[in-house]
Amino acid sequence: MLIQSATLMLPDECGQITSFTLAPGVAPEHSDGWTRTAYAAAHVVADPLADCDPWINAAIDWDRTLAFREHLWSLGFGVAEAMDTAQRGMGLDWSTSLELIQRSQAVAKAGGHLIASGAGTDHLTPSPETTIDDVIAAYEEQCEAVEATGSRVILMASRALAAVAKSPDDYAHVYGRVLSGLQQPAILHWLGEMFDPALAGYWGSSDHQEAMETCLQVIESNAAKIDGIKISLLSAEKEIAMRRRLPEGVRMYTGDDFNYPDLIAGDDQGCSHALLGIFDPIAGVAARALTALGGGDEAEYRAAFDPTVPLSRHIFRAPTRFYKTGVVFLAYLNGHQDHFTMIGGQESTRSTRHLAEIVRLASAAGLFPDPEEAAARARPVFAARGVGV
Repeated sequence: MLIQSATLMLPDECGQITSFTLAPGVAPEHSDGWTRTAYAAAHVVADPLADCDPWINAAIDWDRTLAFREHLWSLGFGVAEAMDTAQRGMGLDWSTSLELIQRSQAVAKAGGHLIASGAGTDHLTPSPETTIDDVIAAYEEQCEAVEATGSRVILMASRALAAVAKSPDDYAHVYGRVLSGLQQPAILHWLGEMFDPALAGYWGSSDHQEAMETCLQVIESNAAKIDGIKISLLSAEKEIAMRRRLPEGVRMYTGDDFNYPDLIAGDDQGCSHALLGIFDPIAGVAARALTALGGGDEAEYRAAFDPTVPLSRHIFRAPTRFYKTGVVFLAYLNGHQDHFTMIGGQESTRSTRHLAEIVRLASAAGLFPDPEEAAARARPVFAARGVGV
């Protein structure tokens, strides 16, 4: 049988191998007129030829990594740098993260692009002797380094703080001290335990509603030092409830990769801006959606965004912390890198069936401007996993 060049063999949900033909998508292009601030949390491109042990050392292809950020900026997005999408805490250590921030900020400054960068405490390994003051010092060290580049700080959730804090008051004390020393307002990041199990009980409670009360108190007490907050709890109801209680001038940046179209569109009481990992693989389609929203075309907004939701829910399904694998797989299929290799060997964290479903859902969402090239790139990945072409 003659196989079309955009057709490949994929396992279905029962493990049976069937043919699938990729549908052509629309090539991404620059758009403007946005009424929402939108940051894409960007992945890093590993250097597959580096002589290193990938479970221990991070080797980055700097040219391709920075080129991908140029791609995001060219579409109108800001870049959220050195976040969990860049495998921060899952292969990317602080020293390499700082180099990434420095390199990206230099390019952003030269081009007048929007950037904000993650500062946390990931160079501090908590122990029984670790104190709250140690956590503050670690935060301040990273914040100072990030602001020295000229980038705005995204104040990342701290595994060390989660391990050391004894009460909500400890969180209030740490955030108050760290925010008071910043040169420009920061974006807070409440990363849920579904993304990082080590952050369970953040803000001093395993109950998200109780945790939200503490977080809101921190924001109200430090509003002048806060640009906004990104919450990643995968709950539209919790985000909306919090959004409606934010002080004037403090933005909600949705981090909900399950419900972003509704949250960005908003309601009669407000809307969310965005800082999303899913914007990395769906950037072209997301740019069209945001342009439509800015122009008041709700039908086109929905036509662009809604087909991406099943894909995003699949990529971010539990264990959610492995979502980066799907993000990088799509970057490879669309030619932003020439290999499917990740820092820490994370390309192995998702099953062959999972990757096959990504191909199907991405096709349905119109994410393959060159379906023949995408199919050609997919074939060797599936062949290496035992799926013939």
